[in-house]
Amino acid sequence: MDKPLPQDSSDMTDRIRLPLNFDVDRLQQDLKKLQSCDWIAHFVQQNYDGEWDVLPLRSPASATHPVMMIYSDPSCTEFVDTHFLENTDYLAKVLQAFHCPLLAVRLMKLSAGSVIKEHTDLDLDVESGVVRLHVPIQTNDKVDFQLNGSRVILPAGECWYLRLSDPHSVANHGDEDRVHLVIDAEVNDWLAEQLQA
Repeated sequence: MDKPLPQDSSDMTDRIRLPLNFDVDRLQQDLKKLQSCDWIAHFVQQNYDGEWDVLPLRSPASATHPVMMIYSDPSCTEFVDTHFLENTDYLAKVLQAFHCPLLAVRLMKLSAGSVIKEHTDLDLDVESGVVRLHVPIQTNDKVDFQLNGSRVILPAGECWYLRLSDPHSVANHGDEDRVHLVIDAEVNDWLAEQLQA
């Protein structure tokens, strides 16, 4: 039986570092293999200025069009690995570290000088049972991730839960692209324990 989840946002912080760490060099080696692939411009263009591109590693099973492959469809119940993930050595192992149902999994690249405007992602919080986890692969100290008006510093190789149903924005003021592994996952006993650790 699943552990009870917090009943409201006051029971849990809006940002939690999970007790998981990944090898940054190996993450970046896999990223280099995928840099020449056809990344897809994020389709919600009103939410950003500059370039915000996505590469799907897990996508809805029925998706064949690239835009649908990068969409984290809340009504979808079946997700499958894409051929991009099959061409990696370490990223597939990283995903095996998550002992919970994985939904959409994407690499998300915010180019140098680009901005994701403040917005909310409905139902992406522990209380709703589906969370979005971030594993930074490539970042810099001039990335300004704001959540509820407060900066979140996300070092490469760490894993973070962010309550993205709250207002958040990102500005990459650095000279290099910021790339995160972004994992949408269902909360089960294992993940609840990680979040409470």
